[in-house]
Amino acid sequence: MNCKQQLSVSLFLTLIIGLSFFQSGCLTSDRAKKLDLLALNPKAIESTSTARNPALLKPELATETAPETFDAKFETTKGDFTVTVHRDWAPHAADRFYNMIRVGYFESDIAIFRAIDGFMFQFGIHGDPTVNSAWSDSTIPDDPPKGIKNIPGTLSFAQTGTPNSRCVQMFCNLGLNTNLDSAQPNGGVAFVPFAEIKTGKSTIQKINTEYGENPRNENVQAKFKKRGNEYILDKFRNIDLIKSVTILESN
Repeated sequence: MNCKQQLSVSLFLTLIIGLSFFQSGCLTSDRAKKLDLLALNPKAIESTSTARNPALLKPELATETAPETFDAKFETTKGDFTVTVHRDWAPHAADRFYNMIRVGYFESDIAIFRAIDGFMFQFGIHGDPTVNSAWSDSTIPDDPPKGIKNIPGTLSFAQTGTPNSRCVQMFCNLGLNTNLDSAQPNGGVAFVPFAEIKTGKSTIQKINTEYGENPRNENVQAKFKKRGNEYILDKFRNIDLIKSVTILESN
């Protein structure tokens, strides 16, 4: 096995290890240790109002069918980018992403808590533990692969490697991740892309990858889900944030 193959296998194993905890923004260094989330982003609290978005805490209500194609705009701490979602690539994934936007899931700071240079950056855990609890068991069925590859600029939902384990976490490919295009050893299907970058490709290359993989001696994802942004923004003070995701009207 040559060096390139070893690196490819290493990155593949890194993704699987990082996603195994699945079920269980750019901040300055002088941020106070005790974060005031309301001051950080007032709408982070407002958006969890069940009166405003009942489905935010009841994902079983978020069942709309996505358009066959639609564009969505990401606003991040490194700039904006847009994606085009293709429902024919992965219907269940497209519907889940569409409904997450519609119910206001992204109307708060969503941390890009795991980012590996040349591989991918991952996000989707909510900053409010109550929201995480509500969505923790709301998985979607697998989408059969249709030949769409995990090439740079494509988005796929994360999974544990077991069947039907996708929920709210997703990642953007930063490299050519062909190892993700194959069935998983524990019975899961391939990581199936559902969207591709349309504009702002330079933005995704700016996402902070200084922390790389989450520490393996600490269950970062479990603590993040339980404690929300108070935990993750204190632990990784320079990580980038997704400030919002909105659906763009078609011309």
